[in-house]
Amino acid sequence: MWAMWDGASPADVRAAVQRCRQGQHVERYPDPRVVAFYRAVTAIYPDRPATPGTPWERAPLHAASDHVEMNLFPTCADQVLLDIERLAGEHGLMLFDLQDGSVYPPPAGQRPVPVQGR
Repeated sequence: MWAMWDGASPADVRAAVQRCRQGQHVERYPDPRVVAFYRAVTAIYPDRPATPGTPWERAPLHAASDHVEMNLFPTCADQVLLDIERLAGEHGLMLFDLQDGSVYPPPAGQRPVPVQGR
């Protein structure tokens, strides 16, 4: 889940993911959308500690100021994916699917809010 600026493209998200993979993280205060999303998703599916039956293949989740990376077990219930998608939309976050590189914007009407400095 990525907190991007208004008008960010899938290429912008992929570039941010690549920077993360290289260990380059933006030094800024955590985006409130990311914080709210993390709290909401881990309230449903705790990651500290990961409990039996958790959907998380890796826990705790990787959380940075502008994103949360979640690695799910391939066998996790479809409801987990639906909950993640719903919460991402509620918080205006873009979804990046690590498996195929797809980028999904928040559902219509739930656009990311502009980030200062962009």
